[in-house]
Amino acid sequence: MSQTAYRTYHATEVTEQLIGEEVTLAGWVDRRRDHGGVAFIDLRDSTGLVQIVINDEEIARPLRSEFVIQVIGKVRLRPDGNENVHLKTGKIEVVVKELKVLAKSDALPFQVSTALENESENKLPGEDVRLAYRYLDLRRPEMQRNLKLRSDMTRAARHALEDMDFTEVETPTFIKSTPEGARDFVVPARLVPGSWYALPQSPQLLKQLLMVGGIERYYQLARCYRDEDFRADRQPEFTQLDIEMSYVSQEDVIAMAEHVIQAIWKTRGYEITLPLPRITWQDAMDHYGSDKPDLRFGNQLIDLTEYFKGTPFRVFQAAYVGAVLFKGGSSTPRRQFDAWQEWARQRGAKGLAYVQFGDDGELKGPVAKNLSDEERNGLKEAVGAENGDAVFFAAGSRESSQLLLGAVRVELARRAGLLHPDDFAFTWVVDFPLFKRTDDPDDDDVAVGHSKWTSMHHPFTMPSADWIDTFDKDPEHAMSDSYDIVCNGEEMGGGSVRIHRDDIQDRVLKVLGIEPEEAQEKFGFLLQAFKFGAPPHAGIALGWDRTVSILAGASSIRDVIAFPKAGGGRDPLTGAPAPISDEQRADTGVDYDPDEDDD
Repeated sequence: MSQTAYRTYHATEVTEQLIGEEVTLAGWVDRRRDHGGVAFIDLRDSTGLVQIVINDEEIARPLRSEFVIQVIGKVRLRPDGNENVHLKTGKIEVVVKELKVLAKSDALPFQVSTALENESENKLPGEDVRLAYRYLDLRRPEMQRNLKLRSDMTRAARHALEDMDFTEVETPTFIKSTPEGARDFVVPARLVPGSWYALPQSPQLLKQLLMVGGIERYYQLARCYRDEDFRADRQPEFTQLDIEMSYVSQEDVIAMAEHVIQAIWKTRGYEITLPLPRITWQDAMDHYGSDKPDLRFGNQLIDLTEYFKGTPFRVFQAAYVGAVLFKGGSSTPRRQFDAWQEWARQRGAKGLAYVQFGDDGELKGPVAKNLSDEERNGLKEAVGAENGDAVFFAAGSRESSQLLLGAVRVELARRAGLLHPDDFAFTWVVDFPLFKRTDDPDDDDVAVGHSKWTSMHHPFTMPSADWIDTFDKDPEHAMSDSYDIVCNGEEMGGGSVRIHRDDIQDRVLKVLGIEPEEAQEKFGFLLQAFKFGAPPHAGIALGWDRTVSILAGASSIRDVIAFPKAGGGRDPLTGAPAPISDEQRADTGVDYDPDEDDD
């Protein structure tokens, strides 16, 4: 029972058990239907719908969609043949005795009716309009379900972590700027003119300090901020489930995270079998062309580098040649293959080579004529094709070619209808390299020993045990103790064993080209903490918006965030970001000139 000053029950609590009783309900007018002097109103609240019956035309006449009303009435069975099997309350209705309009509604910019949710007449407007009227958009059942699911998932994660003796700790959102790969959002410090706070890209350094401080098991639903150029399905502010543990190994963190994931998925009735599968980073790239492989379907990449080792085809005279099978693709019209070329160019490739195996086995397509007789004769067997199939190729550097073929693999599956949102294929990606190059290794102008390196994850990742002594001598091959959890081709989160020794941290920073003076300036507080007995520690962070969207089957993370930003970080609802007044600007101290103090 949900009794308040305005109601005795929620809509979906009114069932056959209440037949004959008087109830008080409150909510929105979802839809109205008039039948010969009798009005039927679908009353909607946060739980769903219930039908109310108004026999007085004077009471019903002023009611419109999204009016907020309170009704008092008696519950009765619907007449035979009028039941609605799609509603929890479909066998009953409430005959109105009294009705009060609590708030009126203007004409709507778009319909939010539950009754129209799956009907063509309820076409939603563009996302900018939805976000400008987000309070209306949130009334839609899909959005209500998504935010309720998000709340349930948060509760489940908290319970799972608390059962494992974790402590929830809030870390500050005004910190010092530290390099973590993206631009910081910065805030002027009014009381210290010329100085700035940064909003955290993650609580990484702070949670490591919590480990030094003896908080052995920490978690937080952390708000994070990154000032990045606009990318689809990225937000300038986002949430992550941040977790850190002391005196643990990679295996301990993975086991803990799996337990949390199992509890989260159970909120929607899914039983996740543990342990989850694993794949190495190298195998993920070699077989799926992605470090976040979608394992809901097969169709692995085919390495043809050795097959085309002596090819006369100049395009395939490359460091790597790979392929992906297009089942039944031979009948694809030429214009669609041309569209694939444009699709590939939009991803930075020069194009997408292909051949077709006709129904008679004849090899067709632009590439076929450039191959030797031996290559043509053995190609079908080499790629595992059958008559009627086609094959896409990529050639060039290994990583760029694999990434292109990986994208082709997923796009083929999408067009074939193989990406079912209610199927969940998890995997851990493990054994990541410690560093990655920021230059072109195939560029002859790059002198040996002058390559530039960046962290594969972040600068605080521990080298794997086999590389502790030699990672800075051979950064190209050094491996790390890091791991990502992937579901349906989306990275849900990632983590690593952290560096807890200042000598190792110094060596990693040196490889990254961060000199001691710069290191001290940016995160000397962490390096100093390591000198006072830092325990071995490791952790993981789950991107909460992404995780919710996967479980909800949402097409965008914006559909699982109450008030997301649009493209370019704009907020169509409030108008942010917006200019400030001259007085506000003066108060911030952003125009402070230290030289003026010397005059």
